[in-house]
Amino acid sequence: MQLANKNIVVVGLGKSGFAAARFLKKMGASVTVTDKSEEDKLEAYAPVLREMGVKMELGQHKIDTFERSDLIIVSPGVSHNILPIKRAALKGIQILGEIELAYRFIQEPIVAITGTNGKTTTTTLLGDMLKKSGKKVFVGGNIGDPLIDYVQKGEKVEIVVAEVSSFQLDTIDTFRPKVGVLLNITEDHLDRYSDFTAYAGAKARIFEKQKKSDIAVFNGLDPFINSICKNIKSKKLSFHDQFVNDAEINTFFKSLDFSVLKLPGKHNMENAYAAALAALTIGGSLEGIQSALSNFKGLSHRLEYIATINDVGFFNDSKATNVDAVAKALETFNKSIILIMGGRDKEGNFRNIRDLVHRHVKRLIVLGEAKEDILSALGDITSTKSVSSMEDAVLSAYHAASPGDVVLLSPACASFDMYTSYARRGEDFCRAVGKLNK
Repeated sequence: MQLANKNIVVVGLGKSGFAAARFLKKMGASVTVTDKSEEDKLEAYAPVLREMGVKMELGQHKIDTFERSDLIIVSPGVSHNILPIKRAALKGIQILGEIELAYRFIQEPIVAITGTNGKTTTTTLLGDMLKKSGKKVFVGGNIGDPLIDYVQKGEKVEIVVAEVSSFQLDTIDTFRPKVGVLLNITEDHLDRYSDFTAYAGAKARIFEKQKKSDIAVFNGLDPFINSICKNIKSKKLSFHDQFVNDAEINTFFKSLDFSVLKLPGKHNMENAYAAALAALTIGGSLEGIQSALSNFKGLSHRLEYIATINDVGFFNDSKATNVDAVAKALETFNKSIILIMGGRDKEGNFRNIRDLVHRHVKRLIVLGEAKEDILSALGDITSTKSVSSMEDAVLSAYHAASPGDVVLLSPACASFDMYTSYARRGEDFCRAVGKLNK
């Protein structure tokens, strides 16, 4: 891919936009970064790029900048429906994402993982399985380091393991993982997609460019996933419970002991199945996979145990940014739950968890932009309280709890009304719990 002397626009100055701009500049391109935020909100990245000679257009998107470019690299957080991108597309200007840009410079086999929920857990666990199998592995993409950072560093590995989101899959062109993993698809990001079908179609693109020699891993018990995977060209490996639809691989798969997994919930067991199956197909050893299963402790902000105070357990599930993730969290516990929800609505249907809330939730505490919508959907089936801060939410939850109960932060919403990320939200929850402990 020829980049030198090209006029390239990078849209969005987040982590991946910064990495892409830095790479393109080093490759000899004339790079312009455009972001609707002002520089004071981009101080972690803007000064570094400006010092490298990257042009900056901050606080707005100028249509003529887009229309004069040779190539546009769009960050995952930027909607493709903004007018400058539409105008550039009409002029035939190529529009790609950072993950597609990186792919064109990667020769190593890629294992790509997507799904509405469980991507990060599965990606991290799979990386551990391969590392414990003696493989040199890069783990990144939608978590950790962007794929383009792997290209820049020039440190070759044997296998690239990448988490990919629907937003990243929207901007692929030739991206073809050797092993593609589709965990699940449930309602999410309907603030970005016209409907559920459009969102599901974006997820399914993980298999779009695969050939017969490639492998598709998915949950065979999910009829919707089965329908999406019906006509893909790659070899299909579907799993359900501890069975795989391939006799040879199934023999190895069934020799693994999944009971040692420390993560709670059926959904985490399915994530472990998917990770193990992908690891087996790309050269992971039984010993390495088993070792990872035995030692994996889970991720921060994903059903993370924080503390027990006066026999009340506190769990941080801040990464549960959609309704289905909350459903999985509620199904995990056989105890009464004081549930903290709220944030920025992603057009999810909160009514989908009415039955689970009725059965499991002793008290519902809401905060953030979506609190009135949540109360409208769920407020008639359990005791509720509206609060204005995380500290108030945790304190109210603790006062409402009895010994043996669980206080669960599982928001079903994005964090961007009050926080810069779900991680910041989870950290605030942990701080509030820490104050109770003192």
